Amino acid sequence: MDVKQLRALITVAEVGSVTRAAELLHLVQPAVTRQIRTLEEELGAPLFQRTRQGMRPTEAGEIMVDRARRALNELERARAEVQPSPGEVTGIVTLGLLESTLDLLAEPLVSAVGQAHPGVELRLMTGYSGHLQQWLDDSDLDLTLLYNRDSTPSLNARPLVRERLWAVAPPAAGLCADHPVAFAEVTAHPLVMPASGHALRTLIDAAASRSGNTMDVTVQTNSMRVQKQLVLAGHGWTILPGLGIADDIAKGALSAAPLSEPDVWRSIVLATSRYGRVPPAVEIVAQELVRQINAAVCLGRWPSAQLHATDEPDNTALPLREDSCDTHR
Repeated sequence: MDVKQLRALITVAEVGSVTRAAELLHLVQPAVTRQIRTLEEELGAPLFQRTRQGMRPTEAGEIMVDRARRALNELERARAEVQPSPGEVTGIVTLGLLESTLDLLAEPLVSAVGQAHPGVELRLMTGYSGHLQQWLDDSDLDLTLLYNRDSTPSLNARPLVRERLWAVAPPAAGLCADHPVAFAEVTAHPLVMPASGHALRTLIDAAASRSGNTMDVTVQTNSMRVQKQLVLAGHGWTILPGLGIADDIAKGALSAAPLSEPDVWRSIVLATSRYGRVPPAVEIVAQELVRQINAAVCLGRWPSAQLHATDEPDNTALPLREDSCDTHR
């Protein structure tokens, strides 16, 4: 089994055609066919089935494609780390960002890393907290932001920010940031909610239980963007973190107010795996991510957010305690 065979396997699976795969790999078709056949003989299992829609991986093929992608990714990362220029940190870093943090963090982070460390290739993945944790567990991410997580035997979790949840309604509702709205008032309206099992939904359900209120959930979705669209279209109110609605409020597209009675807060942590070494490129990205988050909170760009106290125990091996609000004033 060699790298050329793995590349052929992945390319055929992606495009569904040996002919097209050969074109992309700059090979003749018989060469690609031979690489796939040799791999099948070595494994003792068919990797593809021919259908009218093209070449489709078998169950064994899907397993091999998944593992081959990871193997080639690790080889690419290793090559980047062992071939640096003198004095330059190089490498590939795959970072997970929560959907609500994308607009605030993605572009500034890419710009800062690119300017200070051009040898670091940053790859951004976005998803919900549960998906991001699974990708971290599967080693598809080097580090990620997560909601409300503590350190575990397999996970380092460094608390970064606490942020308050907000009631979100159409502009006509007239909600205002200076006047928190009671949970009971929110539940008096039909609600557009995150899907059950979502970390945000778990927080909301717990708040409903504490307040003794029953929610009239008319729609569930796993997309924050869809939540906001449905609220704007008049399907009900919703509950979201302030960061996810800051631009909508500024534009007058939605109205919102912090939740009260009870207040509902979520904690955002920076998570890394406890296993394996931490490459210098990952340390650099982690430090810059924390720097961007601290600046956003201290400059008021992150609504109703608070930095976690710096005297809390540090749960991660990464050197992430460089900044405070004072450095950005």
